[in-house]
Amino acid sequence: MWKTTLIALTAVSTMVTANVASADKRAVIRFADLGGIRDWRADGGDAIFVEGRNRQWYRGTFFGTCHGLRFTEAIAFITEADGSLDKFSSVWVDGQRCHFKSFYRVSGPDSKDLYEVEKSESEE
Repeated sequence: MWKTTLIALTAVSTMVTANVASADKRAVIRFADLGGIRDWRADGGDAIFVEGRNRQWYRGTFFGTCHGLRFTEAIAFITEADGSLDKFSSVWVDGQRCHFKSFYRVSGPDSKDLYEVEKSESEE
């Protein structure tokens, strides 16, 4: 009986460690609600580039098309309770709330690493 319990506890411990490690890699803009966002650019209607105060760029993809994003001049970022912008956040565009499907760091809006990051995220 002890061996079975020990194996089960080891498996749970390994899963918890893996979840903590993946949470540490989470892309996030801290204090986005207090001026943590410098700039943003639409990437069609399916994604958005967001520049943090530290000049680091992020790309957020949406679950669906965010209508009006390409043509609007103003949006609202809906952050987490602590004011952070991450993959659990969303944007408000022309009366529509667009939820992020993914949110990750990129070199910039014109970077070539976009498709490699999207490919690795879709494999998870």
